[in-house]
Amino acid sequence: MKEITDIISSYESAVTAGKKTALATVVHVEGSSYRRPGARMLVTDDGQLTGAISGGCLEGDALRKALLAISQQKNKLVTYDTTDDNDTTLGVQLGCNGIVHILFEPIIHSDAANPIVLLKKALEKRQNAVVITLFSLNSRTAIQPGTCFLDLEKDQATVNNISDPALLKQLLPEAELVKKRQESFFKEFDSNGQKLTGFVEYLRPAPALIIAGAGNDTIPLSEMAHILGWNVTVVDGRNGHATKQRFPQANQVIVAKASEVLSQIETDTQTFFVLMTHNYNYDLALLKELINVEECIYIGALGPKKKLDRMFGDLQKEGIEVTEQQKTKIFGPVGLDVGAETSEEIALSVLAEIKAVLNGRTGMSLRAKPEPIHSRSDQKVDYHKSTRENFLCEIQTAAS
Repeated sequence: MKEITDIISSYESAVTAGKKTALATVVHVEGSSYRRPGARMLVTDDGQLTGAISGGCLEGDALRKALLAISQQKNKLVTYDTTDDNDTTLGVQLGCNGIVHILFEPIIHSDAANPIVLLKKALEKRQNAVVITLFSLNSRTAIQPGTCFLDLEKDQATVNNISDPALLKQLLPEAELVKKRQESFFKEFDSNGQKLTGFVEYLRPAPALIIAGAGNDTIPLSEMAHILGWNVTVVDGRNGHATKQRFPQANQVIVAKASEVLSQIETDTQTFFVLMTHNYNYDLALLKELINVEECIYIGALGPKKKLDRMFGDLQKEGIEVTEQQKTKIFGPVGLDVGAETSEEIALSVLAEIKAVLNGRTGMSLRAKPEPIHSRSDQKVDYHKSTRENFLCEIQTAAS
């Protein structure tokens, strides 16, 4: 989400400066690629780049293609084949061993549903959203509709830039399906006889990190989370420590008792807590509140395991039995085992563990992973089954 946030900020600055812009989006990948579908980059007519569509190897040529799209005011799909190490067409040996399809869209500032407007609406509130980008893999000269559909989950509202009612009717159920699956997929659609591939993208809000503790050791954690684009809140009972001056990168700094913290923040499945106050009673009181927050999937507790065991014991004395299910979301000692000692290293360890939990990963070394880094299943396009058939298959699978 940070990439999209940066793109929106750069776009608004470009509009103010009277610059023309284009959005480059990785819409499909075959094989291996540095960036996956959904990676975006904004290009201004004076050559400024925000975001990334590769590790830097494609950006030079992509700049030229984006400027051409701006000049012609026409969406363009460009395919980069990086499977041939000896191919010097682009002036570099890419060696990524994949085929990357990138869509270039000139942004019309006056269009109330242009791609940047849709992305901005998706980020305005902490909610899940669906963005659909349509393109033709069959012909580069065919019409490339581009980023043209947004569905906001909480608001139950759709915003689109589609003139074909029959096409819009096909997209609506797919938006519901991706919300049910909670993962992006590809689907083929028909628009006036033209076959279009749709990247049906599920966008989640940026992770929200709640740091309980305003000591010096939490400052690197706040700053690193900010670099990742996470929403950071620092809470502490000490008003001399919990200040905006000490935590300028935090989105919110709260001075509150442990029992008052949850009443001052909103939590969802993207909210993560780390207990680092070095005040045992404060951490215990906050843990007591957090174990009953169902949507919370991560509670990190700084300190040795015996401290956490003591906390469970003290809660038990109060008549609160922490269940095994509740314990699965409590991580203490907090962080991955990377040999961290300094506050900066501990912050790295903690954030890496949260990222692994967020994505359902173990934090293992990639060289020990037998399969590719990224799953190849998300590259497949559903050419045959209708949405109704997909639903029936899922229902039958669940029933069996």
